[in-house]
Amino acid sequence: MPQPVIGLIGCGFIGRFHSRNLRGSLRSELVPGEYAAVCDREVSRAEAFAALTGAKTVTSNAAAVFDRPGLNSVYICTETAEHPALVLEAARRGLNVFCEKPLAKSIDEVRAMVEAVESAGVVNQVGLVLRYSPVFTVLKEMMGAPDLGPFLTAHLRDDQFFPTRGHYASAWRGSFERAGGGTLIEHSIHDVDLFRWLFGEIEAVRCHTRVTSGHDRVEDVAMATFQHAGGHQTSLTSIWHQLDERPSTRHLEVFFEGGYFATDHDFIGSIRYQGRSGDVKVLDADEVFDRYCAIAGLAGEEANLARLGMYEDLAFLRCVHEGRPAFPDFRTALRAHEVVDACYRSAQGAGELSVANL
Repeated sequence: MPQPVIGLIGCGFIGRFHSRNLRGSLRSELVPGEYAAVCDREVSRAEAFAALTGAKTVTSNAAAVFDRPGLNSVYICTETAEHPALVLEAARRGLNVFCEKPLAKSIDEVRAMVEAVESAGVVNQVGLVLRYSPVFTVLKEMMGAPDLGPFLTAHLRDDQFFPTRGHYASAWRGSFERAGGGTLIEHSIHDVDLFRWLFGEIEAVRCHTRVTSGHDRVEDVAMATFQHAGGHQTSLTSIWHQLDERPSTRHLEVFFEGGYFATDHDFIGSIRYQGRSGDVKVLDADEVFDRYCAIAGLAGEEANLARLGMYEDLAFLRCVHEGRPAFPDFRTALRAHEVVDACYRSAQGAGELSVANL
């Protein structure tokens, strides 16, 4: 089976995150592979990456990455507007693709990207990282307890400082032409995917958005209600504020007839829960992580990488090496994009809308 030979396009904040993960995964010897090329519009940033990764090609031209001999996999970590052309070119060349979220600005572009990677038969994965969250994986299992009774509802508040600021420093996220929207598509597409995973398929939405930051069509508030296939409703509040010292947080509450769960964490953290006895209990962060490892079957070096947040990339590399499908794939991301698209159309005055193509 081929070892991953990786090119990375886009060396900004998220590119640095994946580069760290890739280096850790490759050094672990759990998956043989190597860096072949790095690309960024700022050559100095690509050169700094190359110094860390040992990449043999350093460029500001994505074509030079695609042309690198032996390359079989590419990470696309650029601004959203650039994703479609890069993904289509990678698929045309038969390269395995990891692309950051959101896949594209428009639903039509996303569908074309899904068609391209599936027709090419390449391994494809999207950076919907909450699928690798220990706290949500454990919460999903706990929600399966038979004595909870019917599911009632859930609410998630997701807040983050406007990512043109601070360590993100992503000026492009203030531009509708480059990002396609604001907090809903750029950040809370994670949450939409999470809601589908935890609470079932979303069939209809009602959404309101606001722009207060002065960035045209880049909303900094989105409030959505979801109608799920099981007949229940959930809700999401997504906020981009300007409290630079406040960390990015997710606060989730889940109600059953006979149970309640809450967490203020989206990676490794505690879960509070209450059953019919009335006692409030806490599963602390270490217990959550141990339980996650048992669910995922992780031990040793794999568990160490998971604790460091590197398992998402290790999983992709393994799928490339073993020639099997990765997850979450482009089609999974398409489902989340369809919900987001319906939310935007609802917010434009359409009221409650069915979600297309489910």
